[in-house]
Amino acid sequence: MNARLSPDDWSSDLSLITMAANAAGEKALSYFRKDPDVQWKNGGRSPVSEADFAANDILKEKLLAARPNYGWLSEETDDDAARLGCDTVFVVDPIDGTRAFIAGKDVWCVSVAVVHLGRPVAGVLFAPALGELFQAVLTGDALKNGEPISVRPTGADVLRIALAEETVGLLEQGYRASVSRIPHVPSLAYRIAMIADGRIDGTIVKKNSHDWDLAAADLILERAGGALFGLDGQPLSYNRPNVRHTVLCAAARPALPALIAASQGLEGH
Repeated sequence: MNARLSPDDWSSDLSLITMAANAAGEKALSYFRKDPDVQWKNGGRSPVSEADFAANDILKEKLLAARPNYGWLSEETDDDAARLGCDTVFVVDPIDGTRAFIAGKDVWCVSVAVVHLGRPVAGVLFAPALGELFQAVLTGDALKNGEPISVRPTGADVLRIALAEETVGLLEQGYRASVSRIPHVPSLAYRIAMIADGRIDGTIVKKNSHDWDLAAADLILERAGGALFGLDGQPLSYNRPNVRHTVLCAAARPALPALIAASQGLEGH
């Protein structure tokens, strides 16, 4: 039974997904740097390890046992259209950054969000190899390891933007001079969290990211003073029939319009 006190109080759901993400992260960590079995999906383009499946099993068991009326959308579970009839849905990536995980790199995380009527209302990113826990709920501060975080104040001459090297040339020419490119960050969710805690100023997300890559990080960034928008300048809607997204931009709110304007050339790429 959902113990929320009011329509805007999702704190009990935040506690639930934090507990589940911690359990799943610890399980995944038990496989880390121990040569887990790896399969390939999406026509051989995407790896998935036994750790992904083990973490997914923990999340599904714990979350749906506590909220059996919620829908379920996970990268590692076959999609069920029944979720479209649910106002509230768990949106889960058991390991965001699977390639990094398999390679023994630290930058991967468990991503869990509660999405209500198309928008995230509670979100957690747990990066166990780094000892970092990001949390946010619809009201209140974004937190990292229990402490409030916020985007970097705008006004810097040079913006630290995480994007692929080939993407730089597609940006509006006048904008390029203000950008310092941050090298590839293997977990998309974690890259967005880096904006939320002020380590970088923004990122551009190539087309074909998925709900599970984004939902938790989207809310964490929003509560930290930033936003994740499409090139149309609008926030994302989740739990649609198509869970893929077009080109996206994320940054502190004051910096976002210029980044979106400079990124219009990416629409066809």
